[in-house]
Amino acid sequence: MAELNGAPASPDDLKALALVNYGHFTSMRMEDQRIRGLSHHLERLVQDCRTLFSATLDRQQVREYIRQATADQPGAFVVRVTVFDPELELGHPSSAAEPGVLVTTRPAGAWPLSPLHVQTAAYTRDLPRTKHVGLFGALWHRRNAQLDGFDDCVFTDPDAFVSEGATWNIGFFDGEQVVWPNAEVLPGVTMRLLQQVHEKTSLAPVNVSDLPRMEVAFATNTAIGVRAITAINDIEYPREHPVFETLRKEYEEIPAESL
Repeated sequence: MAELNGAPASPDDLKALALVNYGHFTSMRMEDQRIRGLSHHLERLVQDCRTLFSATLDRQQVREYIRQATADQPGAFVVRVTVFDPELELGHPSSAAEPGVLVTTRPAGAWPLSPLHVQTAAYTRDLPRTKHVGLFGALWHRRNAQLDGFDDCVFTDPDAFVSEGATWNIGFFDGEQVVWPNAEVLPGVTMRLLQQVHEKTSLAPVNVSDLPRMEVAFATNTAIGVRAITAINDIEYPREHPVFETLRKEYEEIPAESL
């Protein structure tokens, strides 16, 4: 299923998204027609549309497009809302934009997902605070990590400070509190919600040299929830820890919002 501005999307409608690849998106886990953190996702879409297109997105219209595209779909699935201009030309990205709203869905995996074994990679995404569709660099490093025998990668800056995963935020537990890297990262909705509900939380620089002193590491995003990381390079972490259950419980107890 793919709907653009409330109507079935044609191949021509999607041509600019495939060939120009300029736009932004958010992904949300919907369960029984409700979304945890919906208002944060809508605010992200509005802010990123202003950043990329200098245009104002109607959040109520976006809600209606999501409602229409997902009507009567039972259970849990992932909804992705992508904002792009079908008429945008590669040679004239500065043209006045009329961004459209594409809604797609895909199955959601059961939680908790299997742990991750990740490799560090020196990389910073373009416009790291924007959830844009330009994923080439992130997927390149993810591919290289998988070719090296890992599941995924986590990015570091030139001074070896940890920032974020390819498509997820990373957090740690140092034995006393949850530590989120103080770096240029995408402010993930799941991360933000956990920061709000988990009392013992801090934001601090995390260098690769700090990793051995951390008790656990984990990844978060709307599709995976809280996912254990069992190794970063050759530094191993437990796959089970009480903090995982605490974070998962706190997250799942956050009331989901209806469309």
